[in-house]
Amino acid sequence: MMEREALLYEKLDNHRVRCGLCAHQCKIASSQYGICGVRQNRDGVLTSRVYGQAIAANVDPIEKKPLYHFFPGSFSFSVATVGCNFKCGFCQNWQISQVSPKDDPVLSPTLMPEDIVKEARGRKCLSISYTYTEPTVFFEYAYDTARLAKTAGLYNNFVTNGYMTKPALKMISPYLDAANVDLKSFSDDFYRQHCRARLKPVLDSIKLMKELGIWVEVTTLIIPGQNDSEAELKNIAEFIAGVGQDIPWHISRFHPDYQFLNYPPTPVEVLKKAQARGKKAGLRYVYLGNILENSDTCCYNCGKILIKRLYLDISENKIKNGRCSSCGTAVDGAFLI
Repeated sequence: MMEREALLYEKLDNHRVRCGLCAHQCKIASSQYGICGVRQNRDGVLTSRVYGQAIAANVDPIEKKPLYHFFPGSFSFSVATVGCNFKCGFCQNWQISQVSPKDDPVLSPTLMPEDIVKEARGRKCLSISYTYTEPTVFFEYAYDTARLAKTAGLYNNFVTNGYMTKPALKMISPYLDAANVDLKSFSDDFYRQHCRARLKPVLDSIKLMKELGIWVEVTTLIIPGQNDSEAELKNIAEFIAGVGQDIPWHISRFHPDYQFLNYPPTPVEVLKKAQARGKKAGLRYVYLGNILENSDTCCYNCGKILIKRLYLDISENKIKNGRCSSCGTAVDGAFLI
């Protein structure tokens, strides 16, 4: 397994270090790991134990991220390493996100940043997505790849829990074009209980991304009995609208997985209630995920369907030069035509 000295850390006494990459800001004793399980203190030097070790590398439709307003219809070369700084019991990629080199010396094929860029270009992808697990924990790998991608004319996006620090986000922002941020709840208790994290850093990241000019979309997985109350949905919708009414909100249906096997799938009527709440808050684009409806992009001015989707496939696109072909209103985002 490759090692690379970490970015954004501070050396302390007795060979301890403080990681400055995510909001946990772990203080790590020599030979120990941070909460992410992939960053280890090696005699006072913080190292990434997953640099170049892609546990997954696939070509995906950009809609799978989900990013509906970032070159819809394009393909994105999608990469991840093991590890995550959250411990969500409802994680749908837990088989790789909850793995750590300290427990299981996973030997992934080496895929260096230049290899990723070569693969992305060779397979006609428009962008590279750092996804599946949490890109913040393989920041050095993503950062080096993103810089090379930019020089090669490719775009970069994060699919993230939004728990990075401001210095980390500012550092990668010149190379990061878009992000889909999981806003899992509007309750700090929820974050502490189910993710072993806090709410505020996520909200701060969404705000800062917007300020830095990164295209932002937000996803919320609605879990019955956990984050589906009227007050919860109202608070999430109003927060997003307060940051920007142009931010698309993806409301996803929960399916039992990992440690949440006893929870039922989200009723579709709850998703539609959340969608109505988003519209009432002033959001221009609210989508439903993990169901085969309500995924079309409509003009927020005249209501005409501009992009017709069936799950991840686009069957019709009526956006011309970034505008509604019916009324001429500008459609928020980045588009191929």
